[in-house]
Amino acid sequence: MCDICVMKAVKEKMLSRRQFFTASAAVGAAAALGSATGTPAMADGHSMVEDLTHTYDAEFPTYFGTPGIEMKQEFNFGEHGFNLFTMNLNEHTGTHIDAPLHFSADGNAVDEIPVGSLVAPLCVIDIAAKAAEDADAQVTPEDIKAWMAANGDIPDGACVAMHSGWGSKTGSDGYRNADGEGVMHFPGFHVEAAKMLMEETGAQSMATDSLSLDHGPSADFATHYAWLPSGRFGIENIANLDKLPAAGATIVIGAPKHRGGSGGPARIFAMV
Repeated sequence: MCDICVMKAVKEKMLSRRQFFTASAAVGAAAALGSATGTPAMADGHSMVEDLTHTYDAEFPTYFGTPGIEMKQEFNFGEHGFNLFTMNLNEHTGTHIDAPLHFSADGNAVDEIPVGSLVAPLCVIDIAAKAAEDADAQVTPEDIKAWMAANGDIPDGACVAMHSGWGSKTGSDGYRNADGEGVMHFPGFHVEAAKMLMEETGAQSMATDSLSLDHGPSADFATHYAWLPSGRFGIENIANLDKLPAAGATIVIGAPKHRGGSGGPARIFAMV
């Protein structure tokens, strides 16, 4: 082959490769542009995202009344050019997960919760009216039946959440609501409601907008002991349930993944 022919062949091959990469870049840019405007599921299936997570600090109420988090700044931007904190953290602080291990000898730790359970249909059971009259109000089987009569069956894998209006009390002593004898008073799930969800539905998690799955005066943690050892998990101190519909939202649970943990703070949101 002559020198001119070789040069021509190389040139054509280079042009072909350049056109290929130009086209590939265009496709990639189009894909990136499309992802910036949302996936089809988000763009077509949801109109808003609601944060269900309380911002917490050392003042956030905890079950035992002691600070659930301590933060110490080890590096600061002015002196070191970056910020870095160390934290001493109670797993069950703020909006957090109760893993099965929390109330069982050998249940799944928080890092072992199946990831498929962390994105779920959200069912919001509203007991705010009776909680306003009785701080010790509980979600009962009758409340679940009423929800189902209005909204249909509880979907498989669902997170069933109690909306009692208690989240508005987080900045006050009224959140723990302890009486003169140290007994707390706030809403939760009745153990019979937990058993109904376990036996008659495919729900995999339950959530409360108060400090515990059990109501405040509970001395035996019957709901915890029924629900968590079954392999299901709980969420406590969930926020903003009043901004969501009773049915139709999808909850996304950003569970922590520290090995062997009994739970931990989580970033949780709902897509509506």
